[in-house]
Amino acid sequence: MSRIGKQPIFIPDNVEVTIKGDQVLVKGPKGELGMEVHPAIGVEKDDKIITVKPKHDKNSSALWGLTRSLVSNMVKGVSEGYAKRLEIEGVGYRAQVEGSNLVMQLGFSHPIEFPIPDNVSVSVEGNAIDISGIDKQLVGQVSAKIRSYKKPEPYKGKGIHYKGEHIRRKTGKKASTA
Repeated sequence: MSRIGKQPIFIPDNVEVTIKGDQVLVKGPKGELGMEVHPAIGVEKDDKIITVKPKHDKNSSALWGLTRSLVSNMVKGVSEGYAKRLEIEGVGYRAQVEGSNLVMQLGFSHPIEFPIPDNVSVSVEGNAIDISGIDKQLVGQVSAKIRSYKKPEPYKGKGIHYKGEHIRRKTGKKASTA
């Protein structure tokens, strides 16, 4: 039995959920999201509660908790939204938003231009990049892609890292005192 799948999803007052067959549509103040549920999983709505139940097939137990988490993420996304914050460390490293691109100077001979997807908003203040949107998967994917352009190195910590991320440092070479 899935412990995550058994939990009900509570719908906030400002969110509207529509279930048509295998389609789940969620509308809220921040936007609209939809997904197609696997046929082995059943999704039911009772007043302000969504329950996810498996249809006892071979694959249904594996998809039960996943489907519940995806629907819960959609409900939270349209009501509150998701955000990630990246920090840039390094001399001369900087970023700025130009039109629909994020332009980064990361110590290479050329600037890196990252096209910002439509459903995500990116803002830069100082050495921090804020990424926000209603789709949890897309916000995480965009932030991981931006971080992959210059991962933090272990000696000085230069690069792009998540806010609060601990970077394991190496001591490097030390001169002998003989």
